Amino acid sequence: MNRYVMFFLACLMGHVASAQTELRLSLSCPVSYEAAPVVVDLAPYGTVRSALVTVDGRETPCQLDDLDNDGQLDELSFVADMKPGQQRVANVKLMKTATPSEYKAQTYAEIVLRNQNVDKKNKHDIYLSAISIDKQTTNPYNVLHHHGVAFENEMIAMRIYMDKRQTIDLYGKFHKGLELRETQFYTSKEQKAQGYGDDILLVGNSFGLGALRGWNGVEPTMLDDVQHRTQRIVTQGPVRTIVEVEDAGWVIKAGTEPVNMTIRYTLYTGHRDMDVDVRFNRDISNERFSTGVVNVKNSSEINDGKGLRGCWGTDWPAADTANWKLETVGMGVYVPAKYLEHVLPATKENYGMVVKPIGKYIHYSLAYTSDNENFGYHSAKEWEGYMKEWKNRLENPVMVKKLSGGKAATPKQSKSTRSRR
Repeated sequence: MNRYVMFFLACLMGHVASAQTELRLSLSCPVSYEAAPVVVDLAPYGTVRSALVTVDGRETPCQLDDLDNDGQLDELSFVADMKPGQQRVANVKLMKTATPSEYKAQTYAEIVLRNQNVDKKNKHDIYLSAISIDKQTTNPYNVLHHHGVAFENEMIAMRIYMDKRQTIDLYGKFHKGLELRETQFYTSKEQKAQGYGDDILLVGNSFGLGALRGWNGVEPTMLDDVQHRTQRIVTQGPVRTIVEVEDAGWVIKAGTEPVNMTIRYTLYTGHRDMDVDVRFNRDISNERFSTGVVNVKNSSEINDGKGLRGCWGTDWPAADTANWKLETVGMGVYVPAKYLEHVLPATKENYGMVVKPIGKYIHYSLAYTSDNENFGYHSAKEWEGYMKEWKNRLENPVMVKKLSGGKAATPKQSKSTRSRR
């Protein structure tokens, strides 16, 4: 499911008694990219409290995550730069003692509740790890300070509206770095003068960047009838951040049985793209959904007819043109063939696609760039070139082979992208 390297290793006889388990992994790929994620499933190794990773003998930041909040660490992740045909060796030490290394944060996420006693829009101070809102709430959009969970790495930042749209709104940076803790998506004039980024997209009722919606056979439909909506921060750290949006008791169409849907967004350091993994609580293969990107004013469309779709365009990010400047953005969505039903004609609002679940699951990927970046893309031609390379990398996985460290199952394939430096 996840396009990154996933190891599901069989249990080692007697490993529970050992204070340390060591794995030696070979990494290779047919294409060049930076920050290729590697994820190791920790289930076969019992209790793991800390880890140390070296790639070709050099220590690299790693991250241990408890993904289901049960008190047990589930996965280890790290990233490695790769060249075509290159083989790199990663040594992974999994330890039962809590001696974690300290690494610089490269991702961040926040859910901020409005504080009525705070006047400055970037100084609200009620931080949550999760929030659920019942359907009786008439305007959930205004419950949270920046209208929903916000998350970032050093390249890009986003927020997800906590309402029936669940739109992903974009923040554009001028320079690499983490900014949301300081700006809270509401950059002050002083911060703008210092080079901080800001909101760059007017989304309205569109898909924004890759929101998942229903599909009634004619047009996308909002998530109107939901018993309660939940947003949570699953993890954040030096390697990745994961956030989730859950819609419990969603009646997709009148007269149908409610379904629970959880959408997980995974963003790695060094990436301008992220994974979107959608899970339902029951087989929903006969249902159809929709996603895509907003049709930015006067935008150039990018569409290969085979799951890759995006645009490059310029528009005001808000109705208040006196206090905002025109923003140029490039956006992209890639839906693998098995989840793609068909590509929709462009409308004034969206470049869309109809997607289909496989059993209980849908997977696709999103990417964007801001013309403000001093490290990104600055023309429609450049952005289209990136998108084609991006799809090529997604379809040509990194291969990981166990060299030593116990009996291993065949690893799943990995797909990753190259960031623009």
